[in-house]
Amino acid sequence: MTDDVRERVDAAIRERRERVNEGIREQLPVQHPERLYRASRYLLDAGGKRLRPTVLLLAAEGVTDTPPLAADYRSFPDVGGEPVDVLSAAVSIETIQSFTLIHDDIMDDDDMRRGVPSVHREFDLETAILAGDTLYSKAFEMMLETGAPADRSVRALSELATTCTSICEGQALDVDFERGNEVTVEEYLEMVEWKTAVLYAAAASIPAILLGADDDVVEALTQYGLDVGRAFQIQDDLLDLTTPSEELGKTRGSDLVEGKRTLITLHARQQGVDVDSLIDADSVETVDEAAIEAAVAELREAGSIDFARRTALDLIEDGKARLDVLPGNEPVTLLRGIADYLVERTY
Repeated sequence: MTDDVRERVDAAIRERRERVNEGIREQLPVQHPERLYRASRYLLDAGGKRLRPTVLLLAAEGVTDTPPLAADYRSFPDVGGEPVDVLSAAVSIETIQSFTLIHDDIMDDDDMRRGVPSVHREFDLETAILAGDTLYSKAFEMMLETGAPADRSVRALSELATTCTSICEGQALDVDFERGNEVTVEEYLEMVEWKTAVLYAAAASIPAILLGADDDVVEALTQYGLDVGRAFQIQDDLLDLTTPSEELGKTRGSDLVEGKRTLITLHARQQGVDVDSLIDADSVETVDEAAIEAAVAELREAGSIDFARRTALDLIEDGKARLDVLPGNEPVTLLRGIADYLVERTY
């Protein structure tokens, strides 16, 4: 990605993040019972790049050939010129993302998220579970508030429901993988598609559905989301090993300590590396930074770090090619730039 495109992508993310943050405050106010809604808003207020809702808003601009930020997202013109509230859809997607993070942290018993204590640490386990459930249900309410024609609203809602089911299925596979079963690269890619990539696919395709785009455009955006979403997860796995804890917002090397199967460790096993003995630590809290450095050096020597990077880059190129069916406008250029950003980011 050139410096010029990178600057435009950074600006696109920043500008749309502000719009989404405003939407979150409007559609998810802290109300009675206050503790529940403070917990529900906690991670949303802690930050986040808002990448998925940014993809959604850019996709809306791209499929309708609307100049960036030229239209009110609360009254965005569909292909026939009728208003649709695509910001509600964007907030819905980010709300689903927050729900998955809360429950993921509970299952992994993680202490930190986005540089702050995880929800179940800041509040308590019961409140965290309820906060996640609340966000889940609120997301469906928001998706019904776009004002799109009924047939499109039902289709978008169905897509969101299917996406949430896939996320749970992917999480279940991830848990199964941690139990020591043999896992192939193909099985890993299936797992990350369900657990992570489907939400990017929903973010990219739902605006096309709501705005009345042709089916070939909806399908292209779905496949774009699946490709770049899988690459995003692979980059996350790489960052877990290569980025300092203070930048990650959680303990570096936690995936390795917890025995998570990643594309990196699967490749290393194929090269004969005894992955299970790379880290000698009882828990994430007791891991030694020098041990992480030594483990990363061994994984790099086996070619596993480079293998994961190449796989992610190939997926990004596939994803960008999916956008060829869309108009050659600035929002589509920014969607391609977002794809590159997902594997160039350092935290």
